Amino acid sequence: MKERTVTIYDISEKAGVSIATVSRVLNNSSNVSDNTRKKVMAAIKETGYTPNAFARGLGLNTMKTIGILTADSSDLYLAKAIYYFEEELRANGYDSLLCCTGYELKDKKAAIDLLISKKVDGIIFVGSHFVYPDAADNKYIINASEKVPVMLLNAEVEGDNIYCVSSDDHDSVYRATRKLVESGFKDILYVYNSTSYSARRKESGFRDAMKDAGVDISNTQLRYFNGSNEDVHGMSAMLEDVEASGFKFNAVVASDDTLALSAVKYAQSKGYNIPDDFSVIGYNNSMLTACCDPEITSIDNKVETLCKHLTSILMGVLSGEEMPRKTVFKGEIVEKGTTSLKKD
Repeated sequence: MKERTVTIYDISEKAGVSIATVSRVLNNSSNVSDNTRKKVMAAIKETGYTPNAFARGLGLNTMKTIGILTADSSDLYLAKAIYYFEEELRANGYDSLLCCTGYELKDKKAAIDLLISKKVDGIIFVGSHFVYPDAADNKYIINASEKVPVMLLNAEVEGDNIYCVSSDDHDSVYRATRKLVESGFKDILYVYNSTSYSARRKESGFRDAMKDAGVDISNTQLRYFNGSNEDVHGMSAMLEDVEASGFKFNAVVASDDTLALSAVKYAQSKGYNIPDDFSVIGYNNSMLTACCDPEITSIDNKVETLCKHLTSILMGVLSGEEMPRKTVFKGEIVEKGTTSLKKD
Protein backbone atom coordinates (compact mmCIF):
# COMPACT_ATOMS: atom_id res chain seq x y z
CA MET A 1 0.00 0.00 0.00
CA LYS A 2 1.28 3.46 -0.93
CA GLU A 3 2.24 5.52 2.11
CA ARG A 4 0.28 8.75 2.48
CA THR A 5 2.27 11.94 2.01
CA VAL A 6 2.49 14.13 5.10
CA THR A 7 1.15 17.62 4.36
CA ILE A 8 1.37 20.99 6.04
CA TYR A 9 -2.21 20.38 7.18
CA ASP A 10 -1.02 17.39 9.21
CA ILE A 11 1.69 19.53 10.81
CA SER A 12 -0.80 22.25 11.78
CA GLU A 13 -3.10 19.68 13.40
CA LYS A 14 -0.29 17.94 15.29
CA ALA A 15 1.19 21.22 16.54
CA GLY A 16 -2.22 22.72 17.30
CA VAL A 17 -1.63 25.83 15.20
CA SER A 18 -2.96 27.25 11.95
CA ILE A 19 -1.55 26.44 8.52
CA ALA A 20 -0.50 30.08 8.22
CA THR A 21 1.56 29.73 11.41
CA VAL A 22 3.32 26.63 10.05
CA SER A 23 4.05 28.59 6.89
CA ARG A 24 5.56 31.44 8.94
CA VAL A 25 7.80 28.97 10.78
CA LEU A 26 8.96 27.45 7.46
CA ASN A 27 9.67 30.95 6.20
CA ASN A 28 11.67 31.74 9.32
CA SER A 29 9.36 34.66 10.07
CA SER A 30 10.10 36.67 13.21
CA ASN A 31 6.36 36.98 13.88
CA VAL A 32 6.24 33.61 15.71
CA SER A 33 6.88 32.97 19.39
CA ASP A 34 9.73 30.66 20.42
CA ASN A 35 7.29 28.25 22.04
CA THR A 36 5.14 28.01 18.89
CA ARG A 37 8.21 27.57 16.70
CA LYS A 38 9.41 24.69 18.90
CA LYS A 39 5.99 22.96 18.68
CA VAL A 40 5.93 23.22 14.89
CA MET A 41 9.51 22.02 14.49
CA ALA A 42 8.83 19.09 16.82
CA ALA A 43 5.81 18.08 14.73
CA ILE A 44 7.88 18.31 11.55
CA LYS A 45 10.61 16.13 13.03
CA GLU A 46 8.17 13.57 14.42
CA THR A 47 6.26 13.14 11.14
CA GLY A 48 9.25 13.32 8.84
CA TYR A 49 7.59 16.12 6.91
CA THR A 50 9.61 17.53 4.01
CA PRO A 51 8.80 21.21 3.33
CA ASN A 52 7.53 21.76 -0.20
CA ALA A 53 5.72 24.63 -1.82
CA PHE A 54 4.97 26.28 1.51
CA ALA A 55 8.67 26.79 2.29
CA ARG A 56 8.87 30.06 0.37
CA GLY A 57 11.60 31.76 2.35
CA LEU A 58 13.74 28.62 2.29
CA GLY A 59 13.48 28.50 -1.50
CA LEU A 60 12.54 24.81 -1.45
CA ASN A 61 10.64 23.49 -4.48
CA THR A 62 8.82 26.73 -5.22
CA MET A 63 7.91 27.02 -8.89
CA LYS A 64 6.97 30.72 -8.62
CA THR A 65 3.76 29.75 -10.42
CA ILE A 66 0.11 30.25 -9.51
CA GLY A 67 -2.72 28.14 -10.89
CA ILE A 68 -5.79 30.02 -12.14
CA LEU A 69 -9.13 28.28 -12.55
CA THR A 70 -12.12 29.73 -14.38
CA ALA A 71 -15.27 28.16 -15.69
CA ASP A 72 -15.42 30.15 -18.94
CA SER A 73 -12.71 32.52 -20.14
CA SER A 74 -14.99 33.89 -22.88
CA ASP A 75 -17.19 35.53 -20.25
CA LEU A 76 -16.47 39.28 -20.20
CA TYR A 77 -16.29 39.55 -16.41
CA LEU A 78 -14.15 36.45 -15.96
CA ALA A 79 -11.83 37.39 -18.84
CA LYS A 80 -11.20 40.80 -17.32
CA ALA A 81 -10.52 39.24 -13.92
CA ILE A 82 -8.01 36.82 -15.43
CA TYR A 83 -6.22 39.75 -17.09
CA TYR A 84 -5.91 41.61 -13.79
CA PHE A 85 -4.67 38.52 -11.95
CA GLU A 86 -2.01 37.72 -14.53
CA GLU A 87 -0.88 41.35 -14.57
CA GLU A 88 -0.55 41.45 -10.78
CA LEU A 89 1.19 38.07 -10.59
CA ARG A 90 3.77 39.11 -13.17
CA ALA A 91 4.44 42.28 -11.21
CA ASN A 92 5.20 40.09 -8.19
CA GLY A 93 7.51 37.74 -10.09
CA TYR A 94 5.05 34.87 -10.55
CA ASP A 95 3.94 33.01 -13.67
CA SER A 96 0.47 31.54 -14.03
CA LEU A 97 -1.17 28.41 -15.40
CA LEU A 98 -4.76 28.88 -16.63
CA CYS A 99 -7.34 26.07 -16.69
CA CYS A 100 -10.79 26.65 -18.18
CA THR A 101 -12.86 24.00 -16.45
CA GLY A 102 -16.38 24.40 -17.77
CA TYR A 103 -19.20 23.85 -15.30
CA GLU A 104 -19.04 20.14 -14.43
CA LEU A 105 -17.76 19.32 -10.94
CA LYS A 106 -15.67 16.38 -12.16
CA ASP A 107 -13.82 18.65 -14.60
CA LYS A 108 -13.13 21.19 -11.87
CA LYS A 109 -11.66 18.46 -9.66
CA ALA A 110 -9.51 17.19 -12.53
CA ALA A 111 -8.16 20.70 -13.19
CA ILE A 112 -7.17 21.10 -9.54
CA ASP A 113 -5.38 17.76 -9.56
CA LEU A 114 -3.51 18.86 -12.68
CA LEU A 115 -2.41 22.16 -11.17
CA ILE A 116 -1.27 20.56 -7.92
CA SER A 117 0.71 17.97 -9.91
CA LYS A 118 2.49 20.92 -11.55
CA LYS A 119 3.64 22.07 -8.08
CA VAL A 120 1.91 25.45 -8.23
CA ASP A 121 2.42 27.69 -5.21
CA GLY A 122 -1.26 28.58 -4.89
CA ILE A 123 -4.59 28.39 -6.71
CA ILE A 124 -6.96 31.22 -7.60
CA PHE A 125 -10.60 30.34 -8.29
CA VAL A 126 -11.93 33.06 -10.60
CA GLY A 127 -15.68 33.47 -10.26
CA SER A 128 -18.39 31.96 -8.11
CA HIS A 129 -19.25 28.89 -10.21
CA PHE A 130 -16.89 26.78 -8.10
CA VAL A 131 -18.94 27.04 -4.89
CA TYR A 132 -22.05 24.89 -4.47
CA PRO A 133 -25.08 25.20 -2.15
CA ASP A 134 -24.36 21.74 -0.71
CA ALA A 135 -21.27 21.97 1.51
CA ALA A 136 -20.33 18.39 0.63
CA ASP A 137 -19.79 19.45 -2.99
CA ASN A 138 -17.22 22.01 -1.84
CA LYS A 139 -15.00 19.40 -0.22
CA TYR A 140 -12.73 19.45 -3.28
CA ILE A 141 -11.84 23.05 -2.46
CA ILE A 142 -11.06 22.13 1.15
CA ASN A 143 -8.88 19.27 -0.07
CA ALA A 144 -6.91 21.61 -2.34
CA SER A 145 -6.35 24.03 0.55
CA GLU A 146 -4.58 21.29 2.50
CA LYS A 147 -1.84 21.39 -0.11
CA VAL A 148 -1.62 25.02 -1.28
CA PRO A 149 -3.21 28.37 -0.41
CA VAL A 150 -6.61 28.71 -2.09
CA MET A 151 -7.94 32.11 -3.14
CA LEU A 152 -11.62 32.61 -4.04
CA LEU A 153 -12.83 35.56 -6.11
CA ASN A 154 -16.45 36.52 -5.41
CA ALA A 155 -17.29 33.39 -3.44
CA GLU A 156 -16.92 32.07 0.09
CA VAL A 157 -15.88 28.76 1.61
CA GLU A 158 -14.70 28.33 5.20
CA GLY A 159 -11.28 26.77 5.65
CA ASP A 160 -7.90 27.22 7.35
CA ASN A 161 -6.00 27.97 4.16
CA ILE A 162 -8.78 29.60 2.12
CA TYR A 163 -8.97 33.34 1.46
CA CYS A 164 -12.05 35.03 -0.01
CA VAL A 165 -12.46 38.45 -1.60
CA SER A 166 -15.87 39.39 -2.94
CA SER A 167 -18.24 42.14 -3.91
CA ASP A 168 -21.45 42.33 -1.89
CA ASP A 169 -23.81 41.22 -4.66
CA HIS A 170 -26.80 41.04 -2.35
CA ASP A 171 -26.35 44.60 -1.16
CA SER A 172 -25.74 45.96 -4.68
CA VAL A 173 -28.88 44.46 -6.20
CA TYR A 174 -30.86 45.34 -3.08
CA ARG A 175 -29.93 49.01 -3.32
CA ALA A 176 -30.51 49.16 -7.09
CA THR A 177 -33.94 47.57 -6.78
CA ARG A 178 -34.98 49.86 -3.93
CA LYS A 179 -33.93 52.89 -5.94
CA LEU A 180 -36.12 51.74 -8.84
CA VAL A 181 -39.11 51.30 -6.52
CA GLU A 182 -38.51 54.70 -4.92
CA SER A 183 -38.36 56.21 -8.42
CA GLY A 184 -41.87 54.91 -9.17
CA PHE A 185 -41.21 51.51 -10.73
CA LYS A 186 -42.87 48.58 -8.98
CA ASP A 187 -43.57 46.15 -11.82
CA ILE A 188 -39.94 45.07 -11.98
CA LEU A 189 -38.72 41.93 -13.72
CA TYR A 190 -35.53 40.29 -12.46
CA VAL A 191 -33.65 38.31 -15.13
CA TYR A 192 -30.65 36.06 -14.57
CA ASN A 193 -28.63 33.48 -16.50
CA SER A 194 -26.68 31.66 -13.79
CA THR A 195 -27.28 29.70 -10.60
CA SER A 196 -23.80 30.34 -9.20
CA TYR A 197 -23.02 31.52 -5.66
CA SER A 198 -22.94 35.12 -6.87
CA ALA A 199 -26.21 34.70 -8.80
CA ARG A 200 -27.95 33.34 -5.72
CA ARG A 201 -26.78 36.35 -3.72
CA LYS A 202 -28.08 38.74 -6.37
CA GLU A 203 -31.48 37.06 -6.51
CA SER A 204 -31.85 37.21 -2.74
CA GLY A 205 -31.00 40.93 -2.90
CA PHE A 206 -33.85 41.50 -5.36
CA ARG A 207 -36.35 39.49 -3.32
CA ASP A 208 -35.40 41.24 -0.07
CA ALA A 209 -35.59 44.69 -1.65
CA MET A 210 -39.08 44.11 -3.03
CA LYS A 211 -40.23 42.65 0.27
CA ASP A 212 -38.83 45.53 2.32
CA ALA A 213 -40.41 48.02 -0.10
CA GLY A 214 -43.79 46.43 0.56
CA VAL A 215 -44.15 45.10 -2.97
CA ASP A 216 -45.55 41.59 -3.30
CA ILE A 217 -43.88 39.55 -6.03
CA SER A 218 -44.49 36.17 -7.57
CA ASN A 219 -42.07 33.83 -9.28
CA THR A 220 -43.28 35.22 -12.62
CA GLN A 221 -41.21 38.31 -11.79
CA LEU A 222 -38.02 36.29 -11.88
CA ARG A 223 -37.00 34.72 -15.16
CA TYR A 224 -34.02 32.46 -15.84
CA PHE A 225 -32.45 32.48 -19.31
CA ASN A 226 -31.05 29.04 -20.02
CA GLY A 227 -29.16 29.83 -23.20
CA SER A 228 -25.88 31.15 -24.53
CA ASN A 229 -24.46 34.23 -22.82
CA GLU A 230 -24.02 35.72 -26.30
CA ASP A 231 -27.62 35.19 -27.49
CA VAL A 232 -28.97 38.71 -27.00
CA HIS A 233 -31.86 38.09 -29.42
CA GLY A 234 -32.84 34.96 -27.49
CA MET A 235 -32.85 36.96 -24.28
CA SER A 236 -35.09 39.61 -25.86
CA ALA A 237 -37.42 36.86 -27.05
CA MET A 238 -37.64 35.60 -23.47
CA LEU A 239 -38.90 39.04 -22.40
CA GLU A 240 -41.54 38.84 -25.12
CA ASP A 241 -42.64 35.52 -23.60
CA VAL A 242 -42.89 37.09 -20.14
CA GLU A 243 -45.16 39.81 -21.52
CA ALA A 244 -47.24 37.23 -23.39
CA SER A 245 -47.70 35.28 -20.15
CA GLY A 246 -49.56 38.24 -18.68
CA PHE A 247 -46.97 40.05 -16.54
CA LYS A 248 -46.69 43.68 -17.64
CA PHE A 249 -43.36 45.02 -16.44
CA ASN A 250 -41.89 48.50 -16.77
CA ALA A 251 -38.39 47.89 -15.43
CA VAL A 252 -35.72 45.21 -15.54
CA VAL A 253 -32.96 44.41 -13.07
CA ALA A 254 -30.47 42.10 -14.78
CA SER A 255 -27.79 39.89 -13.26
CA ASP A 256 -25.33 40.92 -15.98
CA ASP A 257 -24.95 43.52 -18.72
CA THR A 258 -25.76 41.14 -21.59
CA LEU A 259 -29.23 40.60 -20.17
CA ALA A 260 -29.57 44.34 -19.61
CA LEU A 261 -28.66 45.01 -23.24
CA SER A 262 -31.37 42.58 -24.36
CA ALA A 263 -33.87 44.43 -22.14
CA VAL A 264 -33.02 47.73 -23.85
CA LYS A 265 -33.55 46.13 -27.26
CA TYR A 266 -36.88 44.74 -26.09
CA ALA A 267 -38.05 48.11 -24.74
CA GLN A 268 -37.05 49.89 -27.93
CA SER A 269 -38.90 47.33 -30.06
CA LYS A 270 -42.03 48.16 -28.03
CA GLY A 271 -41.57 51.90 -28.49
CA TYR A 272 -41.16 52.55 -24.77
CA ASN A 273 -39.60 55.82 -23.66
CA ILE A 274 -36.39 54.99 -21.77
CA PRO A 275 -35.93 55.86 -18.91
CA ASP A 276 -39.24 57.60 -18.16
CA ASP A 277 -41.58 54.72 -19.04
CA PHE A 278 -39.12 51.83 -18.86
CA SER A 279 -35.91 51.47 -16.84
CA VAL A 280 -33.03 48.99 -16.98
CA ILE A 281 -30.19 48.23 -14.57
CA GLY A 282 -27.41 45.79 -15.47
CA TYR A 283 -24.51 44.30 -13.55
CA ASN A 284 -20.69 44.42 -13.97
CA ASN A 285 -20.47 47.89 -15.62
CA SER A 286 -18.79 46.27 -18.63
CA MET A 287 -18.08 47.71 -22.06
CA LEU A 288 -21.55 46.50 -23.11
CA THR A 289 -23.13 49.38 -21.20
CA ALA A 290 -21.80 51.75 -23.86
CA CYS A 291 -22.93 49.58 -26.79
CA CYS A 292 -26.45 50.98 -27.07
CA ASP A 293 -28.30 54.28 -26.92
CA PRO A 294 -29.12 55.17 -24.23
CA GLU A 295 -26.16 53.74 -22.36
CA ILE A 296 -27.03 51.29 -19.60
CA THR A 297 -27.05 51.99 -15.88
CA SER A 298 -25.08 49.20 -14.25
CA ILE A 299 -23.53 48.04 -10.98
CA ASP A 300 -19.76 48.28 -10.86
CA ASN A 301 -18.63 45.36 -8.71
CA LYS A 302 -15.04 46.63 -8.56
CA VAL A 303 -13.43 43.67 -10.32
CA GLU A 304 -10.02 45.35 -10.65
CA THR A 305 -9.96 46.25 -6.96
CA LEU A 306 -11.02 42.73 -5.99
CA CYS A 307 -8.33 41.07 -8.12
CA LYS A 308 -5.54 43.32 -6.90
CA HIS A 309 -6.56 42.87 -3.28
CA LEU A 310 -6.80 39.09 -3.60
CA THR A 311 -3.36 38.94 -5.21
CA SER A 312 -1.88 41.04 -2.41
CA ILE A 313 -3.35 38.64 0.15
CA LEU A 314 -1.87 35.68 -1.73
CA MET A 315 1.57 37.30 -1.78
CA GLY A 316 1.29 37.91 1.95
CA VAL A 317 0.34 34.30 2.61
CA LEU A 318 3.26 33.05 0.54
CA SER A 319 5.55 35.30 2.57
CA GLY A 320 4.30 33.77 5.81
CA GLU A 321 2.22 36.73 6.93
CA GLU A 322 -1.12 36.54 8.74
CA MET A 323 -3.71 37.72 6.20
CA PRO A 324 -7.49 38.32 6.41
CA ARG A 325 -9.57 35.30 5.45
CA LYS A 326 -12.53 37.28 4.15
CA THR A 327 -12.81 40.73 2.58
CA VAL A 328 -16.02 42.19 1.16
CA PHE A 329 -16.26 45.32 -1.01
CA LYS A 330 -19.38 47.31 -1.84
CA GLY A 331 -20.49 47.73 -5.44
CA GLU A 332 -21.38 51.09 -6.96
CA ILE A 333 -24.46 51.96 -9.00
CA VAL A 334 -23.17 53.79 -12.08
CA GLU A 335 -26.16 55.68 -13.44
CA LYS A 336 -26.34 56.30 -17.16
CA GLY A 337 -29.19 56.71 -19.62
CA THR A 338 -31.52 53.81 -18.82
CA THR A 339 -32.60 55.13 -15.42
CA SER A 340 -33.53 58.34 -13.70
CA LEU A 341 -33.12 57.26 -10.11
CA LYS A 342 -34.33 59.22 -7.13
CA LYS A 343 -31.38 60.78 -5.35
CA ASP A 344 -30.64 60.01 -1.70
